[in-house]
Amino acid sequence: MQQEKRAIVIGASSGIGLEVAKKLIDEGWKVGVAARRVELMQGIGAVAVEKIDVTAEEATEALQRLISKVGGMDLFFYASGIGKQNRELQEDIELATLQTNGLGFTRMIGEAYRYFAHQGHGHIAAITSIAGTKGLGPAPSYSATKAMQNVYLQALEQQANSRGLNIRFTDIRPGFVDTALLSGDFHYPMMLKPEKVAKEIVYAVNHHQHIRVIDWRYRLLTALWRRIPRFLWRRFRL
Repeated sequence: MQQEKRAIVIGASSGIGLEVAKKLIDEGWKVGVAARRVELMQGIGAVAVEKIDVTAEEATEALQRLISKVGGMDLFFYASGIGKQNRELQEDIELATLQTNGLGFTRMIGEAYRYFAHQGHGHIAAITSIAGTKGLGPAPSYSATKAMQNVYLQALEQQANSRGLNIRFTDIRPGFVDTALLSGDFHYPMMLKPEKVAKEIVYAVNHHQHIRVIDWRYRLLTALWRRIPRFLWRRFRL
């Protein structure tokens, strides 16, 4: 008899996290979900729901409660994050982004890593962004924290391998996705639908991909970005 697969989804109240949770449930996973807005996660078929604010110190304790409710964890999927354009470099925006995308990310990914290290196996998948490819002037702290997330996952993957830990990693790097995060007056090009992104994410997880840039247009775009010399990049008007 095949053992039931158990997943925890952080940031499941809307957007990509919500769609991934639904997709995993449809595929037969036993799923526990968490976010700050608990009411938005009711009725999706999750076996357990927990209120978690990743910027709070007690977030790791709440994660452990959720894991216990589900009966364990094989996949930790992290979809929590914030980001805004900040051309005037307002301090509150920059610091809030660092708090969530830097400290919150490190806190939760680290707790999942330690859990899997003790358990002996597991899979960590996290949504980062193509924004980590280059420093983006319109969103300094956002692109910087996304680059940090890319490197952090890479470092943990190397560490796990060095320690002989059976922990897999999948770094999900979407382009612009039609979610509340990008709502507003600014028009973003090549917008992706959360449902399509979720489908690619679950495919990447099931096939143990290390990095997945979504979609093919953004794979071409980021490949081009990486080749642009620094002296040219700083002259771009974004």
